[in-house]
Amino acid sequence: MRFGRKGKLASRYISPFEVLEKVGKMAYRLALPISMDRIHNVFHVSLLRKYIHDPSHILQAEDVELKDDITYEECPVQILDSKIKELRNKNVPLVKVLWRNHNFEEATWEVEQNMKEMYPDLFN
Repeated sequence: MRFGRKGKLASRYISPFEVLEKVGKMAYRLALPISMDRIHNVFHVSLLRKYIHDPSHILQAEDVELKDDITYEECPVQILDSKIKELRNKNVPLVKVLWRNHNFEEATWEVEQNMKEMYPDLFN
């Protein structure tokens, strides 16, 4: 399951969660919000990152609305740019899409044909 954009530049961590207990040598049980109750709450240490305490850091719970198939809606806002990626034997048209996910916006490069199929109203 992914919580955010797909691709090699996608953020790997979604937010800080409280560690409830150590399970075995290399796994921890986390306190996940109720909206994520379908996700197994035990994670390997390679999937976790140490939280560096900052007194000015105030945590606010982010509501993630998951569907029955454990996905959520990503909303494209607009097309920012376009370019053609040249591969060995073909050219792939790409578009830079501004996305609105929950409380933040982020822009990623997507294949133009896929975006036209999924969101035709962006290209009008």
